[in-house]
Amino acid sequence: MEGTGWIRERLKSVEAEVFLGSNAVNRRYLTGFTGSAGFVWITQDEQALLTDFRYIEQAKAQCPGWKIIKIDNFEDILGTMVEEKGIKSVAFEGDHITVHQLEKWKEKVPVEFKSVTGWVQELRMVKNKDEIIAISRAAEIGDEAFAEILGSIRSGMSEKEAALELEFAMRRLGADGMSFDPIVASGPNSALPHARPSERIFSYGDFVVFDFGCIVDGYCSDMTRTVVIGEPDEKHILIYDLVLQAQMKSLAEIAPGKTGMEIDAIARDIISDGGYGRYFGHGLGHGVGLEIHERPRLSKTDDTVLEAGMVVTVEPGIYLPDFGGVRIEDLVLVTENGFQVLTSTFKELYVVE
Repeated sequence: MEGTGWIRERLKSVEAEVFLGSNAVNRRYLTGFTGSAGFVWITQDEQALLTDFRYIEQAKAQCPGWKIIKIDNFEDILGTMVEEKGIKSVAFEGDHITVHQLEKWKEKVPVEFKSVTGWVQELRMVKNKDEIIAISRAAEIGDEAFAEILGSIRSGMSEKEAALELEFAMRRLGADGMSFDPIVASGPNSALPHARPSERIFSYGDFVVFDFGCIVDGYCSDMTRTVVIGEPDEKHILIYDLVLQAQMKSLAEIAPGKTGMEIDAIARDIISDGGYGRYFGHGLGHGVGLEIHERPRLSKTDDTVLEAGMVVTVEPGIYLPDFGGVRIEDLVLVTENGFQVLTSTFKELYVVE
């Protein structure tokens, strides 16, 4: 069922006549509109995009099949549409609208406002062919960029320098932008899962975590690899091999019908049995699409059942304060019969001489 059909069925379930969408990512998903301002209006017999003067022509080009309505004052337009169509109840994205905004609507528009959450996000979990093509291309660019810079990684290089080279390579290879600011974290910084690149210099004995992704046609990729500067010692090898084992074994169980909790438990048990459970403090993975973090989650608390067409990360890690951390992450498409890994960079421990 297409997105508007799904929304119309949901409207029936909550006894509302209009879906009023304000989330920019959901708006793009439903309409194709990439502008920065606008609202989606869906009823049982109408679908419209409301936006301001700046985007009218863009909306007409990007949103075939959608009525385009110019906004001067949104509350006035909303009130007029509600009155003309005899609307009694409006379902709005309650996880996106502020209390102040809702109060303004209620003051000027005499209808019942019903807060709903997650409608479009649920739709977005399963990707269509075009979405998978865009995500796959973004993953390919990430692989190619990392391969390009791998030979230039060296002792004496700074985290910021490496991050800049990685971003430049992805953009030069065709990325429209970054999925997020690349993470390059070395030595003790690599024990911080979301470290920001700093002026710290790569030194002998450092783990260096590279976590990065790019955007193609609006869709994100995500990958993490960890290298070591200089010959690894037993501790480096033990930790790396444990994370790799957890990553490979949990990855191999990705399939329709499995839950995020089940896949997460596989990796978590392996790391816990190895004695490092308390150093793996985040979920195993997350959905990826128009946003870098989407549903479903591979975590201890997500019982979402995996379906063909979902794209998720598998990224266990171990993070040891004052020593360093390891994370290994692949981007994975759930298929009818199992899974397809979209990231192709090797996962053996890479040693920078």
